[in-house]
Amino acid sequence: MLAYIGLGSNLEDPQQQVRTAIEDIRVIPQTTLVAASSLYHSPPMGPQDQPDYINAVVGLETGLKPHELLDALQQIEQKHGRIRQRHWGERTLDLDILLYADKVIKDERLTVPHPGIAERAFVVYPLAEIAPDLQVPGLGSLAAIKAHCPPEGLVPLENNQS
Repeated sequence: MLAYIGLGSNLEDPQQQVRTAIEDIRVIPQTTLVAASSLYHSPPMGPQDQPDYINAVVGLETGLKPHELLDALQQIEQKHGRIRQRHWGERTLDLDILLYADKVIKDERLTVPHPGIAERAFVVYPLAEIAPDLQVPGLGSLAAIKAHCPPEGLVPLENNQS
């Protein structure tokens, strides 16, 4: 199945956190990294008394079921010292399943497509970079979503295509 993962960090060398996380994702069993966006600098979405973020999106081909993939991503977050201090607060690493094929999932652990995907420039623009023709279940084309999502402070840092 094709899945897209959002990455974000704003603590302990965020660029390196995101780059290392991409390498960690590369070795998830039954999973192949098929695309990686550039890194993007973005202002915090939540409390403004925290550092700016580095964000990226990767595309994966995976044989893992959605919750198995979630478990693997949460293990990577823990490896990076993820501590959940406050909602939308600072973090060494945040990994979110944005899309999992054309599935719609909503349970106590996982919601796919990721809630708020259409309003978050730090997700929409990197995702559009690697999958411009994507259809988001229940929301339509990514191109149409991007047209209604201003970049608001989002700055591409480098090309990180894989």
